[in-house]
Amino acid sequence: MTTSTWEAYAMRYATVQRKRNENFIAYDPHDEATNMDYFVWFLKSDFETILVDTGFNAKAAKNRGRTFLRCPIESLKSAGIALSDIKDTVITHAHYDHAGNTELLPATRFHLQEREMNYATGKHMRHDFCNHAYDPHDICHLVHANFEKRVQFENGDYELRSGITVHWVGGHTMGLQIVRVHTKRGWIVLTSDASHYLENFKKRSPFPIVVNTLNMLEGYELIQKLAESEKHVIAGHDPLTRELYKPADSKKLEIYSLVDPL
Repeated sequence: MTTSTWEAYAMRYATVQRKRNENFIAYDPHDEATNMDYFVWFLKSDFETILVDTGFNAKAAKNRGRTFLRCPIESLKSAGIALSDIKDTVITHAHYDHAGNTELLPATRFHLQEREMNYATGKHMRHDFCNHAYDPHDICHLVHANFEKRVQFENGDYELRSGITVHWVGGHTMGLQIVRVHTKRGWIVLTSDASHYLENFKKRSPFPIVVNTLNMLEGYELIQKLAESEKHVIAGHDPLTRELYKPADSKKLEIYSLVDPL
């Protein structure tokens, strides 16, 4: 059976200045500061669009000191995508920058690891170390979506479509999942926060927000196995994405084609 081929895009919607010690557990104190970019991703075929993560809104950006560039969901409409046509959305994990705005997608079904919802609504959220990257309002929206029968709870790896497979890695959170996509240049991997920066993955250098460091390290190995090559790895927050891939729009939405390297 022929594997379907997809187009894959990243949309940058926010940014923030970061210090090296905020991005790597092991770091050189003399290293310069860097930026962290915030993306959502979408996958297109001739028949449909699948969204990967939903970003955060202007209120969350203000509360957390992020520079908000655009609403990642409303901007999809400017890119010619009808929100009502997005039937499936992968939530890689439920942190505020990946699982906000879900109320703007009333027609979609969300795919989330069951252990992620258990973690985000369970006893560990009483600890500030665990809860600070979650927004309880976002979690409540997912709970409401579940009551509307619009959350598909997954347990481990699954095939979402021909040419799209999703894989549990954990590490950063209990239920973090990554997305493997078959494109015209081969299999790419959207790491989300399994690797915030390409450097996390290439140097096997974990990000400081982590539930299980061993799972995070094993996640790097899985990424290596699933991707066609290291050049097919798309990090979750790396400004290098804007330097490595061609802009895909003329409306300054900052959409980058992940199948067209520069």
